[in-house]
Amino acid sequence: MPQVNIIQEIEALRAQVRLWEHAYYVNDTPLVPDSEYDRVYRQLQDLETEYPALISTDSPTQRVGGKVQGGFLSIPHAVPMLSLNNAFGSDEVRAFDQRLRDLLDSPNSELDYLTELKFDGLAISLTYENGVLVQAATRGDGNNGEGVLANVRTIKNIPLRLHGHHLPKLIDVRGEVLMTRFDFQKLNQSQEKNGGKPFANPRNAAAGSLRQLDPAITSQRKLSFFAYGVGRLEGFGDALDLVPRSQARLLAWYREIGIPVSSWTQLVSGVSGVLEYFKKIEEARLQLPFDIDGVVYKVNDFALQNTLGFTSNAPRFAIAHKFPAEEMLTTIKAIDVQVGRTGAITPVARLAPVLVGGVTVTNATLHNQDEITRKDIRIGDTVVVRRAGDVIPEVLSVLVEKRPTSAQTFVMPRHCPVCQHILEKSEDAAILRCPGGWSCDAQKKGQLRHFVSRDALNIDGVGEQLIESLIDNNLVNTPPDLFYLEAKILARLPRMGEKSAQKVVSACEAARRVALGRLIYALGIRHVGESTARDLAQHFGSLNALRQAARGEVNLPTPNELPNHLFGDLLSEPLKISLDDAQTDAQTRALNALQAVKDVGPVAALALYEFFTNAFAQQWLTRLEGLLEIEAPLIASQTNTRHPLFGKSMVFTGTLPTWSRSVVEERARRCGAKIVGSVSAKTDIVVAGSEAGSKLEKALTLGVTVWDEAQFIEVLGE
Repeated sequence: MPQVNIIQEIEALRAQVRLWEHAYYVNDTPLVPDSEYDRVYRQLQDLETEYPALISTDSPTQRVGGKVQGGFLSIPHAVPMLSLNNAFGSDEVRAFDQRLRDLLDSPNSELDYLTELKFDGLAISLTYENGVLVQAATRGDGNNGEGVLANVRTIKNIPLRLHGHHLPKLIDVRGEVLMTRFDFQKLNQSQEKNGGKPFANPRNAAAGSLRQLDPAITSQRKLSFFAYGVGRLEGFGDALDLVPRSQARLLAWYREIGIPVSSWTQLVSGVSGVLEYFKKIEEARLQLPFDIDGVVYKVNDFALQNTLGFTSNAPRFAIAHKFPAEEMLTTIKAIDVQVGRTGAITPVARLAPVLVGGVTVTNATLHNQDEITRKDIRIGDTVVVRRAGDVIPEVLSVLVEKRPTSAQTFVMPRHCPVCQHILEKSEDAAILRCPGGWSCDAQKKGQLRHFVSRDALNIDGVGEQLIESLIDNNLVNTPPDLFYLEAKILARLPRMGEKSAQKVVSACEAARRVALGRLIYALGIRHVGESTARDLAQHFGSLNALRQAARGEVNLPTPNELPNHLFGDLLSEPLKISLDDAQTDAQTRALNALQAVKDVGPVAALALYEFFTNAFAQQWLTRLEGLLEIEAPLIASQTNTRHPLFGKSMVFTGTLPTWSRSVVEERARRCGAKIVGSVSAKTDIVVAGSEAGSKLEKALTLGVTVWDEAQFIEVLGE
């Protein structure tokens, strides 16, 4: 007989899961990350498997979903809407595949699987009678759902009537209602603007929108639907050959009759095929317009599905392969501050190590003091940490109920931890800054890392560790110093042999020839990104012209002088100040000259003015200018109109093996091509690298010409 403490542990786990399920499914307010729910749920499952006599009918493991929320008609499902069992690694997927082959008495043969995305939305059942939508219900508890037909009818991509011939008398379409990330952001902005509570994530936003008692509210929120399964399918009459015999054929038929289906499905063979699909989707995940939390594998053949059958709450023939958790619980051990390249002071939480998104995380950004205060984050707290792709981990929330009595409040320092300057805070900013600039080693290292980065001067081999060593050994203090480095001196540094030292010197030499736009970006001026740097280069044409304008050394032209190349559009309305004022005030002249450039506002203009009037920065910039061969941007009249790329609309996507995105786009522009951000029927060429994702897929669907980097370089003629 099980010990009393085992019984108590099982009951405590059930109570915890019930609490979380009610918050998630009924209140649309998750209390913990999905990973924590999965961990506790599996712990309960394992104990009930070990002690089957303790399984009770009211255990959370014995039902599928949440309760039916009050205010909606309860709709029974003729065919239960079951959940899927989960796999959390490739070994569990292999075990699933082997188990199916053993059940089918064919342990050495490969099964065909249809692989699909596991949408992070709300499962729903749509019933069509004679092709007309007559009922819609949420999953609910799997046996009974909430009738939401009036709300579902507002979802634009759900057909109210199917099209085609030989439609069945009745079909129960199973699928997912979801909200895209873009529409989720817009909804939350609207919620906050109107004093409402923002939603925690797109899944809860979709659930909350679909469960509105007033369909007019649902209609204002953009929801989408994708089908992936079927419940009942009756009444084909004599046209039995039209009945789908596989999962792949079912989805193809759905497309034919107007039911939306994801284009990311794929028919694969064997366990190697499903794992390859998982890797592909994991790499493309962040480029999808909506959230997914894994992929689904289903035995493709319906006859084999029927043979394999079901357990009490899940099909045996399908499994959900979950991504590594991107939200986890851990504790804050300490809070330090870091100094960024522009002097921004960022508090950083030092965490008890935790595996998040497949990576061990020990630090997370806390953004600023206002954010720490708003979330009430303290040293010693148990917190939810999120990591998505390559994004810096951040603390989402605090579990206040787990706060220890020893938890400590954090207060930002008054002095820079690196150079001891007194920190400054502007009236309209939440960020503290160190005013030390290049005299602060932290900012100096950050600026040099930016200067050599791939989208700036792209000096290969000069990484973070080498920059640390160069500055610590007083070999480099400003960007021009990089071009005086000698291989024999570099070779004496730790982890730097003769060959590596020579490669660094050669890379610096190769970087001497640089486009003006890339150089402006490399200078690390606040609020001046790649796009703004290109616009400045195109507008002024030379570094000297930009310097003079930014220092207010060039008088504004009179209307009779407007053809002047440098300030041709300066007097376009609205004029920010009068000409008389502009000619008496260097700063005002500078700000007006700079704001005449496309997309340069007052903040970026002031940052440019401060950089180009800083005596120390201008001293090393003058030295740098003498060391570089600066390429001026081409103007339209200089472009070869006979070049194959002239006038072409081009999209670059994915990671290219040789050149950075900014380099290839710059080369294409110099040939007269127009660079756009999205693929459409008007796009002429897509250049795709690895992890190209949805843009590549859309290009192939539209029949747009697709090149790899080698083809682009060949046409470029370089």
